Order: sequence, then C-alpha cells, then structure tokens
Amino acid sequence: MQANHPINIEALLTHVPLFNGLAPEEITRIGRHTREINIPKGGILFHKGDPCNGFHLLVYGQVKLAFTSPQGNEKVVEILSQGQSFGEAIMFMDKPYIIFAQALTDALLLHVSKAAVFEELQRDHNLCRKMLAGMAMRLHQLMNDVESYSLHSGKQRIIGYLLRELTEAEQCATQASVILSTNKGVIASRLNLTQEHFSRILHELTDLGLIVVEGRKIHIPSVANLRTHEG
Repeated sequence: MQANHPINIEALLTHVPLFNGLAPEEITRIGRHTREINIPKGGILFHKGDPCNGFHLLVYGQVKLAFTSPQGNEKVVEILSQGQSFGEAIMFMDKPYIIFAQALTDALLLHVSKAAVFEELQRDHNLCRKMLAGMAMRLHQLMNDVESYSLHSGKQRIIGYLLRELTEAEQCATQASVILSTNKGVIASRLNLTQEHFSRILHELTDLGLIVVEGRKIHIPSVANLRTHEG
C-alpha cells in the first residue's frame, strides 16, 4: 500500500512520548534517519530471525507481535496500537528479532534507525531515561501477564481484559460497552487461551448476565457486578 502523499516525519516525531522535550534540532537529526513504512492488513513487518536495525513507532493502525511454536500454533505476545513503540530492547541487545510482527489493519509506522538513536543517547541522557522507563513498563506488563496466566482462570483473564479496555469514566459508570479492537482469535491468543475456550467463557458470562455480546461489541450491564467476578 502506498501513501497518497508524503508525511511530515518530524511533525509526527514531536508527538511521540519518547521524544517529548527534545529540541527541534534533535528531532530534525532523528528525522533524517527515520523512514515511513506503509503496510496493508495482513502484511508482515518483520519475521523472526530478521536483523533489528532500529525500532518502530506506530502512527496509526494495529500490529501484533507473535511467535509460532514448532507445532505451528501461534501465540500473540502483544497487540500494539497508535502511538506505541516497539523493538527498543532487541535493538540494544544487537540481536535478531525473536518474534514476528504482522499488521492487523492497514498501518503506518516510522522506523527510527539504531545509529540515530545511539547518537542522540550520547547527547541527551533524558532520552536514555525515557527509553529505559518504557522498557521497564513493558517488562512489568510481561510479569503481570505471567502472573495472570499462572494464577488466574480463563474467566478471570477475560473479565480483567474487558475492564482494562474501559475508559476512566466508564470504570466508574453503571454500565459500559467494549468494542473488541481485533478479532476474538487474536485476543484469545493474547490472553493465552484457545479461541474455543475464549468463546465458551463469553457464553458463560452471557448466561450469568454479566455481558451481552453483539459481534465485536460487548455490553456490560453492570460494571460493578462484573468486577466482583474478576477475582
């Protein structure tokens, strides 16, 4: 998929949380070593084993990070959306990708070269702290995932997912609705469940009156009642 017109890379970089506080000349330097990547739905951004020469920023769309087991089963590690970055840790390790990345929708990404990042890190220690903070947050989320898979039932995982998808205002509301960001198979894999198990639990929650499923839209008649079943 080709862009209809060129994008302003520097303008986009100024809106990236990672680069908040950088001076215009610093953004310009990074922009010189940044390229845009348009990828259609279903397209592969990189495969496991490909070299990592920088990190990616997702301007719009959705991308999944996943790996495939020797038996051919896919495990989704993360579902990324607008504004998120990924690949920093592998870039610093100077190793090839250990997962693959695939677009779940048409997507536009920016690829920031490793050389540009390393050059700016030498100039600005604040950028170093921000990147470390971002990677620490991702590690914290990974530890939460391991805890959830180990200690929580499938039903608890799905309820927790639905509650996390609510906005701050919806968290306090009597009722709310969640529109699944992608298909149920991808979300099931992200929660370490099979699609069949995921669907079965949705039916159980429906029978309990905790949710109403309408395609990708899931209505929650009572947020408080659903939270009591989270465990």
